[in-house]
Amino acid sequence: MEKFLVDLHTHTTFSHDGRDSAEKMVSEAQKRGIAFYGVSDHFDYDYDVSLMDEAEYKATKNGDVDEYFHALRHVQEDYAGVVNVIVGAEFGYSDDENVKRQYMETYEKYRPDYVINSVHGMGGRDFARFTFTQEKKEVYGKYLRLVRRSLDAPYPYDIVGHIGYIARYVPYEDRTFSLEEFGAEIDDVLQTIIRKGKILEVNTANKNLENKTLPAWHIVKRYYELGGRKVSFGSDAHFVERIADKWEETSAKLKEIGFTHITVPCRGEHIKVEL
Repeated sequence: MEKFLVDLHTHTTFSHDGRDSAEKMVSEAQKRGIAFYGVSDHFDYDYDVSLMDEAEYKATKNGDVDEYFHALRHVQEDYAGVVNVIVGAEFGYSDDENVKRQYMETYEKYRPDYVINSVHGMGGRDFARFTFTQEKKEVYGKYLRLVRRSLDAPYPYDIVGHIGYIARYVPYEDRTFSLEEFGAEIDDVLQTIIRKGKILEVNTANKNLENKTLPAWHIVKRYYELGGRKVSFGSDAHFVERIADKWEETSAKLKEIGFTHITVPCRGEHIKVEL
């Protein structure tokens, strides 16, 4: 049986940190034989503009929302029958009720094909711009509790994005989310994902971490042990060279754990794609 390549977490120049256009990204996906290609540009309503200076504001400003969906729907039509382009969005979760309302309004107006719900920071700032002064146990505990609250977001979402994202930026010598130290919190998160029928993302943009993926493989394995079977693959590519990065080794590891398929969400439907 033919195996299909999947990449469901990618960005374009509509994201503040994207380098290549949607057309260029999808064209490259076609060349690489990707069957299901998801574009999930940033919607960072969780960022607090009042905390930014002019340079930071410009550096984190995303493209126009109307233009994004208009452009991506055209790309989706242009590649129909060649690549299954899935037009999504990455929502950066915040406890702020106004932020949640903005995400709901965006979803209702534009109806993205799928949503990745991610935790990128706290208090209106991305972890990339944090100065961490507290001990690892306290910081990671706060992060995992925030991830758990994000699972109760009032807006529709499909994929839980890159659990462990904070580890890219913390200064600790050991940045691992160990099950021995954080097992109760991690199990609560994973069991809630399973109970709600959401999809756990395996994200290969690990920056300089020893772990090959976010979440780390021991957490993905724990998810499987708890009964989780819905996983997505995301390269988190912001330019063409990283599209489907580490697909082969990641799919092999997923099969080794026991997973049989990638779950592709599209307009409420969960499509099983065999590994």
